[in-house]
Amino acid sequence: MISWKGLGYINNNVNSLDSEREDIELELLLEGVYQLYGYDFRNYATPSIKRRIWNFINTHNLNNISSLQEKVLHDRLTFNQLVHSLSIPVTEMFRDPELFKSFRANVVPILRTYPYIRIWHAGCSTGEEVYSMAILLYEEGLFDKTRIYATDMNSQSLKQAQEGIFGIEKMKLYTKNYIEAGGTRSFSEYYTAKYNSVVFKPFLQKNMIFAEHNLATDRSFNEFNVILCRNVMIYFNGTLRDQVHGLFHESLSRFGILVLGSKESIQHTSHGHSYEPVDKVEKIYRKIK
Repeated sequence: MISWKGLGYINNNVNSLDSEREDIELELLLEGVYQLYGYDFRNYATPSIKRRIWNFINTHNLNNISSLQEKVLHDRLTFNQLVHSLSIPVTEMFRDPELFKSFRANVVPILRTYPYIRIWHAGCSTGEEVYSMAILLYEEGLFDKTRIYATDMNSQSLKQAQEGIFGIEKMKLYTKNYIEAGGTRSFSEYYTAKYNSVVFKPFLQKNMIFAEHNLATDRSFNEFNVILCRNVMIYFNGTLRDQVHGLFHESLSRFGILVLGSKESIQHTSHGHSYEPVDKVEKIYRKIK
């Protein structure tokens, strides 16, 4: 005869085994993706990537992570869909307006002293932040001497960013953000409405370079005066965060500016001592060593 207490013990063991099996399946999937395709999700924060993978599994009517692994390793289309779902773009123009207002007040005066400016938007998603920065620099008279490098590992997001086409339903929010960020003109001057979309003016793209770049696997490719990487590293574990901060430190020029997301911090990283705050609240830092 098995007691209720004994059944509880058995259930706990079963749950523990299921969890262990899931962790093994996840490890094998991510290792397989890295070995076959070169995309490295192995140091992404486990709860976040598990949640997105299970959402993908349920959406595609699969049974478990192992069944997903089989499809991903034998079907490039499924892999492309998975990568897109693991890098879901969450962005908007002039997101966190106070950050852009602070950038105008505290960083633009520094940039005015440079003969040429290089800015890197790392993890640029669908490009809203890139166009926001282009508009800000245009209004401050700095756009013509600036080159903006916009990178992301998601090729679909990059394609949309290059096109500069966004839903017209978002313009009310974007206009509000623009005004709160200290915009000096009419926001509608920067785009043309076409049916249910808007197309941003071509002159904003003339100093932009879009390219695929994976923060987990790719190296530095230039020296920059400003690097913005906002709310990307919240999905990384400590090891990968430290690695990416090393990449940014290597890529920033002397006294270069690093801008992080509202939920991120430079503290508790191996490079935290190399910066001083320009605006601690808005997560703007200046490299000092």
